[in-house]
Amino acid sequence: MSGWRCTGLSWPAGTPVLGWARGGGAGRGRTSALAYGTELGFRARGERHCVGARGHACPSAVAVPVRSTGARCAECARLDRAHSVAADTIADDPRTYRVYLAWFGPGMVKVGITGEARGAARLREQGAVVFSWLGRGPLMAARRTEELLRSALGVPDRIPYARKRAVRCGLPGPAERAAEIEGLYARAAELEGAGWPEALERLPFEAVDHAGVFGLDGAGPVARVVTGLADGGVVAGRLVAAAGPDLHLGTVADGVVVLDTRLITGWDLVAADARAEVSVPALSVGGGGVQDGLF
Repeated sequence: MSGWRCTGLSWPAGTPVLGWARGGGAGRGRTSALAYGTELGFRARGERHCVGARGHACPSAVAVPVRSTGARCAECARLDRAHSVAADTIADDPRTYRVYLAWFGPGMVKVGITGEARGAARLREQGAVVFSWLGRGPLMAARRTEELLRSALGVPDRIPYARKRAVRCGLPGPAERAAEIEGLYARAAELEGAGWPEALERLPFEAVDHAGVFGLDGAGPVARVVTGLADGGVVAGRLVAAAGPDLHLGTVADGVVVLDTRLITGWDLVAADARAEVSVPALSVGGGGVQDGLF
């Protein structure tokens, strides 16, 4: 992998895929589909640099903090967000969007929107264990529905990633997972005629469970969570599960170690022995959560 930089983990279908690009992260790249049971190993080299924005390399190639999940300098982060749906700068977008309800763990349900053409990729990228579509329609109608659920039902549109990760390996069974999101769907459906945008078509409830796709059933408890890479640091292990941007790696000496792949973007990476010990900064997990509240 000499000369390649990771561009992050994506979920175009039911398989996690790592993206790679040359040098500054711009231009044509390649992908590596990951299968559970695969052995992975790589070593960071040099220092971490900004990954640029929207397929363009950072003009300054500045160094970025090793613990940043964005891996972008302030200017590239601004440019990247300015063209995102979340920025609300594309009100005349002609595409169809879908509103969804996503469940990440007991008491953790959020509302969100995604482009219909993307299917459920956005849900897998967020690590949603269960989700159901709620409706479909123009962007602004989807936005108004999202706001309606926030104001009328108190449903958040964001959940801190630390909370998602903390409960992922101790989830209830499929029936209980579906029941919580079904109850919220029923409450949301009652809002039709009470502010529900006419342009948004309500879709029938159907709970889609990603626990099997993520490999979470039987994945085992997490022992450590990587907090950042360092020059010469190694991450290695056997892939036992993956969810959102996280890889759960079974290691030789440390049990299951979670690597947030957003932390490896911007680094030059070279191959390492998959049976090597993990030698990057990491925090131990205890009492069902990560210590010191870092995550």
